[in-house]
Amino acid sequence: MKESIKQVIRDLEKERSIRILYACESGSRAWGFASPDSDYDIRFVYAHEKNWYLGLEEKKDFIDLFLPGDLDLSGWDLAKTLRLFAGCNLSLNEWLGSPELYYEKGSFREELASLIPNYFNPRKALHHYLSMAGKVYEKHQSEGQIGIKKLFYVVRPLFCCAWILKNKSMPPTAFQAMLDSELATKEIVSEIESIRLQKESALEGHQITIPPNLMSWIARELQDIEKIAGNMSGASKRNWQELDHFLLNWVS
Repeated sequence: MKESIKQVIRDLEKERSIRILYACESGSRAWGFASPDSDYDIRFVYAHEKNWYLGLEEKKDFIDLFLPGDLDLSGWDLAKTLRLFAGCNLSLNEWLGSPELYYEKGSFREELASLIPNYFNPRKALHHYLSMAGKVYEKHQSEGQIGIKKLFYVVRPLFCCAWILKNKSMPPTAFQAMLDSELATKEIVSEIESIRLQKESALEGHQITIPPNLMSWIARELQDIEKIAGNMSGASKRNWQELDHFLLNWVS
């Protein structure tokens, strides 16, 4: 499948007359808890030739495709990417940290990822992950029952919040890195690991009973983080000159 995806990326470059700068897996396969029926969520950054950026007319700056084989592709033009990056786009930051890499042009990922600390907004990130966890939990949990996939859409964001509160930095994309960082008790981590093993063979819609101790931990984390979120600091002033320079370096 990985070779097939790489070929899709090469074909896309030719068909759209673009240069792919970076392509990776996102979502559950990048986080490390995919189900047997999980889609392939391929995310990429691309660039046009320099003249494309000189006109005043607004142009389409994204590509969305869904191809056979459960291939969900979504890509952003480099200028759009950098504008979103300047505002601390958490999805983009997660792409840059993905352990499932399909393609990289030179040192593109390394160079852009190295700038994340300059634009990371702890307050925005904390609210983002807290909101994600709270909304999924409220919508999909009923009397202690929840879809196994949805449970991880609650637990992972809460670990992201814990990481931000502890480190004031972008959480790692791979969930395992947070599980190994003593952000929760060994009992909670062990419970999550056990459920993750179940998820490897369970379909995404499979319903489970949330263990009481994990359910109590989720409720407590949601409440405690909510109290702290309002007092988090934001980001410093955006350095557009730095990103303008990055754009010019990567546009042919």
